[in-house]
Amino acid sequence: MNILVAEDDPETAAFLCRGLGDAGHQVHHVETGAEALAALQSGSFDIAVLDRMLPGLDGLSVIRGARRGGIVTPALMLTALGRIEDRVDGLEAGADDYLVKPFAMSELVARLNAISRRRQTGDVVTTLTAGSIVLDLLHRETRIAGRLVPLQPREFRLLEELVRNAGRVVTRTMLLESVWNFHFEPQTNLVETHMSHLRAKLAAGGAPAVIETVRGAGYRMVADA
Repeated sequence: MNILVAEDDPETAAFLCRGLGDAGHQVHHVETGAEALAALQSGSFDIAVLDRMLPGLDGLSVIRGARRGGIVTPALMLTALGRIEDRVDGLEAGADDYLVKPFAMSELVARLNAISRRRQTGDVVTTLTAGSIVLDLLHRETRIAGRLVPLQPREFRLLEELVRNAGRVVTRTMLLESVWNFHFEPQTNLVETHMSHLRAKLAAGGAPAVIETVRGAGYRMVADA
């Protein structure tokens, strides 16, 4: 893979470039947030590794700017901040995964490979539909009967998972794993809060009551929403 590494600490940057290079990847290193955003805008990279505390634009601002600009390059956020709230912030901004420093190179490489596998499909699907709801996966846009409904990145991912599984129950655990990459119980109402916001926005856009709560099981998108 052609990997963008945005890291301002020389020792960590050298460790990343050496380790990813040894794993067979091409690596392009930048030191600032502005350089990282410009590199992502070039469309030249398969994946990005972003330090959260970059000078100028921090990592969160970089990924938010990229996602607002329609850039879908997968990104893994590196940070010394390990609280659940910090992880949530990174994933909410649009990162695909979050790794806390210090870390093992083997884990970083494994996570990057996992992100890459998730993004690879035989036939690239660019739109998903459920009744009047249409998701543009390239531009990360949602439309209901042709009308644009602005969603936050994590709300879009929630809706994407529900639409992909329209008519089937999606459990809270499945959503935590697929949308937030949490393989543990964060002991928060993260899913419920985002689901409430998503439902309100869909209703305002003209698609009320399209997400059912299946008591004791999870949520289900009405197949012909």
